[in-house]
Amino acid sequence: MNKQRISEILNNKELNEVYYNEKPVWIQEVHDDIAKIGFLDGSQEKDVYIDDLYESDLYNK
Repeated sequence: MNKQRISEILNNKELNEVYYNEKPVWIQEVHDDIAKIGFLDGSQEKDVYIDDLYESDLYNK
């Protein structure tokens, strides 16, 4: 995923299905190329490279 798309998701009120390692996450904040994410199952928070995030529609193609 790129910075522009993450910005669109953060500024959008609609639900976007974003994944990291096949697990659904939400993006809490972004600094440079690092995103702070939370897992939807509530298991943990993590800092990851934005390149490692993807949307469900891209994953299923």
